[in-house]
This record gives sequence, structure tokens and C-alpha cells, in this order.
Amino acid sequence: MDEDPLLAALDQVPFILVVCEGPDLRVLGLSAATRAVLPGRPWRGVPIRDVISDLIGQQFVDAYYEVYRTGEPVTGQEWRANLDMPDGSVLEMYANFTITPWRAPGGGVRGVIAVGFDVTELVRERQAAALAQRKYEESLQVITSLQRELLPAGLPVLPGLRLAASYLLADADTAAGGDWFDAVAQRDGRVALIVGDAVGHGVTASGVMGQLRAVLRDRLDDGAGILEALSAADRFASRSAAAHATTVCMVSLDPVSGALTYCTAGHPAPLVVSPSGQTRFLPGTGGAPLATGGSFPIGTDSLAPGELLLLYSDGVLERPGRTHATGSAELARVAASCAAGRAFADPGLSAAERVCVQTVEMLVRATGHHDDITLLAARRVPVAVDLDLDLPPEPAALSGAREAIGEWLAAAGAAPPDTFRIQHAVGELMSNSIEHAGSMVAVSGWLTPAGEARFSVRDQGAWLTPTVSPARGRGLAMAAQLVDGLKVEPSAEGTTAWVRHTLTRPARLLDVAPPASPVRPATAGFRVVEEPGGGETRVRIEGPVDAVTAESARKELLRRSRGGTIALRADLSAVTHLSSAGVSALHQVTAVHLEQGAPITLVAAEGTPAQVILDLVGLPREPALSTGSGELPAGLSSIAG
Repeated sequence: MDEDPLLAALDQVPFILVVCEGPDLRVLGLSAATRAVLPGRPWRGVPIRDVISDLIGQQFVDAYYEVYRTGEPVTGQEWRANLDMPDGSVLEMYANFTITPWRAPGGGVRGVIAVGFDVTELVRERQAAALAQRKYEESLQVITSLQRELLPAGLPVLPGLRLAASYLLADADTAAGGDWFDAVAQRDGRVALIVGDAVGHGVTASGVMGQLRAVLRDRLDDGAGILEALSAADRFASRSAAAHATTVCMVSLDPVSGALTYCTAGHPAPLVVSPSGQTRFLPGTGGAPLATGGSFPIGTDSLAPGELLLLYSDGVLERPGRTHATGSAELARVAASCAAGRAFADPGLSAAERVCVQTVEMLVRATGHHDDITLLAARRVPVAVDLDLDLPPEPAALSGAREAIGEWLAAAGAAPPDTFRIQHAVGELMSNSIEHAGSMVAVSGWLTPAGEARFSVRDQGAWLTPTVSPARGRGLAMAAQLVDGLKVEPSAEGTTAWVRHTLTRPARLLDVAPPASPVRPATAGFRVVEEPGGGETRVRIEGPVDAVTAESARKELLRRSRGGTIALRADLSAVTHLSSAGVSALHQVTAVHLEQGAPITLVAAEGTPAQVILDLVGLPREPALSTGSGELPAGLSSIAG
């Protein structure tokens, strides 16, 4: 029988075309362009999840089955995909696509049809062109300045722990924001992990962030615990209006035992990801934001070997179209996938780095973002065994020794710049021992609990007195400038040389391109409605209270309460989004009422966005009166879990 001309024509369309049928979504047809992207794969009658199994964890496979389940189409713009090729390589491509339901005559969903276009070249061209644009240069300058002046220069490399962090500026502009992270190795071998969020953006927020980080680091460097450090930051914030209502999550972790204490001062609680992919959020401790008159209760937990702890700012949760609860669930799911390496093939990244870099990319590309996003990850790993080398007095041994030192440093988690510095400095010492002492050389290396790599080079001879000669290099002088400390100690038994250098790994300051049609903050529907209420002013706030509307909400509440001089009851049950800027506005209104002596009551129904956030930041509230139906206000969905 001759081939159906329509099918033959569809096979030749110059774009990706996939037709699937039934609940298993078994593939009925692939265009020639699709088969070229998926060479050598069985596909006819095979479920799509098996045809593109290498895309599991990259959100594509889930999209197919979501369309079949809901009957609603899914569209993606410039999604990155990693495809396994028959020769073992990985093809990275970007695609625009739409997956739509294939409906049966009776109206039910028979299957799905996917149409896509390879836009890799367009993406590459745009990325290259952006490098030459002035706006990009200005953004780069801001990011570089932010990294150099306000954020840590690097994260410590510690025995038994891998740390990573990432920072993404708010999508609204390139102004530096108030988010920050820090990791401080303490004297007792513990490490303090911090993520904080000062309200707002721009110079003021950045300045507050830098000052608070300095206060916390100063106390932690002196050996302070969580309560003492947060109390010092609270005292500072009480004297700085711009620091009011700053939220902080701090964890003190013992990398060896995994024991940890923590406090969520108005901040989302950390996430734990197990090696098997299970996730759990630590219980919030109920701490209050800084300078709001609350306390800082401490919680305890433990991190098992291989488990990863993730601290983050609320910008990663409160993305456009996401509630606090859905954002939390999505963060947990994507972080687990990235930790396990099921997302992108980014060689050279540790599990902690994958979580910090890939999680942000995967979450932001679908929704955009309007607040800074900060992630700080810590994963328990086996402690690297100390390095011990015995070298014969032969120059030929130097190459292998430097390679062994490099491998040991890599296993310990050292970054390439530090590896180069240490290899060079220790190499100079080994060379001097071999050249001058003429005896066996013993090289030892270890990593201290404070993240300092130390090396000793010992021989049984005496080094010759240095002479000035243009033919000889100044190896020791140069080596001493590469590391934090270098010392040579001659004795009657021989010569011992020491090198010490603090290891750090840089955090990632990200530049993730927004989606082609980013969703902007929803301002439509925001209003403050006054209701009759006897001797107190009763108002109801509706819609989003975010960075755009928070100031309007503050002014409206104070206007209706005559500047805080008469009692106010504000019902937030119809608030669809309550950001940190909104929380700050409520704190300010509450403070004015307390100063004036007029009571203020915040009301939020159980399961509403406002209830979750008010409880998180420690703002007192009353439950809304039940309607008897058990339903939430129209347009809201429960995010209570």
C-alpha cells in the first residue's frame, strides 16, 4: 500500500513534531527533524518517558504528562536541554515548544501533540551580542562591585563539608539588593551559615546588608553563638531605620558530627536534601525579624553524611504565579533533582554547586523573578585523608609530587587558583630540598577545621646560603607572595619548611536571562476597603502587597487610622501575595500604633498567604471569623500544606 501522503508530508516538516497517544503517551509519530535530534532511539509505540528518558529531571517529560492529565497546553521559551548522544557525548540545545492536548471526537483527551523549534543558534547569538551592550556592561560592573565590596570574597573549604552559594539580582533592574549570605568558620570547628534579607533595593539596602553582615561576622569571629550574634545584629538594626524588619536564617553546623543549631528570625526555614532525593524543611523556630521586639528561639537538628542543607531567601519562593507553599514544594523538588545530577550535565560542579546554580536557572526560566534570590548550600562529605609523600632526591620526582598535591587539593575541595598557588609554593620548597639537601624529602599536607591548608616539607640536610645571581630565579620570594604564609626552619637534624594558605571557593553571581514573556508583579486588584465597625476602623486589604503596593498599603492604613491614633482592624485574608516589603510596611504601621497607644489587630484566615507569612515573621494576628463553609475567600487557594 502506498504511504499516506499526509503522513509523508508531516514527516518532512522542518521542526520538532511528536504525537503521543493514550495515558502512557506511546509515541505514534516523530518528524524527521525530531529523529535527527534523537538518533538511534526506538520510538514507535514506546512511552515518551522512555524515548526521552535523559530529559527526566529537566521538566520536559513532566510537561507531556501534565498536559494529558489537565487538558491544558504547556509552552516553553528557550528551555535548555541536555540530550545523550549515541557516541556518549551530550548535546546541549535550547528550544521553544508548545505541548497541546490531542482531543478525541467525544471531547476527551486522546493524547498530546508537541511542536518545537531549535533556537540554540538564536540564543547563542543573543548571548554573544549582549556582551557588547552597555546595559550588560553596567550590570557586570554592579555585580563585580557587589561581590568585591559587600558579599564574601569566597566560601571556606572545610574538612567534611562542601559549601556553595549563588546570588541573582532582582529582575526589575540591576540595582544591588538587600539579600546576603555568609559562611564563617569558627574556632571550635563549627561553621556558621547565614542568609539574610534586608528590605528594598539600591544603595540603602546594600549598605544595610553590608553593615549587618559585618556585625554578625565580627561576633562570630570572636566565637559567639547564634543567640549572641543575632542579638548584636538586633541592637544595630534598632538604631538603623533601614535595617528594620530584616530577616535572617542562621545555622551553626559541626561538619564532623553533623549536629546543628539554627534560628529562623522571620526567615524561611532551611531545606534538607538526602542522598536518596528525599527532602524535608526544618521546623521554623518562630524567631522575629530584627528590630521588631521579638526573641530568637534556637532549634536543633542533625545532618547525616551525604545530606545537603540549603538556606535561601524568599525571592526563590515568591516568584510570579507562585504562592509560598507552591514555591516551597517546587524548590524542594528541583533542588533534589539537581543535587542528584538529574538536571544538566555541568561537569566540574559539586552537588552543592549544582543545587545553587541549576536550581535557580530551572525555577526562574519558567516564571521570571522580581526579588533577589540567594542560595547557600552545605553538604557533608567524607573527610579527606592527610597527604603524605616520600620523595627521592631526584628532580624527576617533582612532577609526580606536584600532581599528587593537586589531586589531594581537588579532593579536599580547593578551587583552581588556590591549587595553583599551593602547588607552586610547595614545589619550590621540594625543589630546594632536592637541590640543596640531597636527602629523602617528606611532604605532608592537611586541612585545618578553619579551612587552612598546611604543608610541611622536611629533609635531612642543610640548604645552601642564597646567592645573588641573574641566572637563578627568586623562587622562595615569589612563593611567599603566592600563599598566606611560608617559613623555613633549619636545624641540626635537617630543614623543615612550612606553607599555610586559607582555601576558599567563589560564590556564583548569576546572570540568568528572563523568559521571553516574563510575568510582571500583579498589581491589578490591590485595594484597601473600609468596612463599618463601631468604635474602630475596620479595613480589608485585597490583592498583592508587594514591592509595588507596600508603600500604598502603609499610607492607606495610617490614613484611615488617623496616623495610628484610633483603633484599627485590618483583615488580610484576601491578600494574594505578602512580600518582605509588605511585611515591613505592616511592622511600620504596628509600630506607629504602639507609639500612639491605639490598638491594631491584623486578621488572616487559616491557609491564606497572609496567615503563612505573618506566622513566619512573628507578627501577631487573629483568625478570621469562619464563614461556616470551610472555604477560603474567592480566588485564593490554600497554601497551608
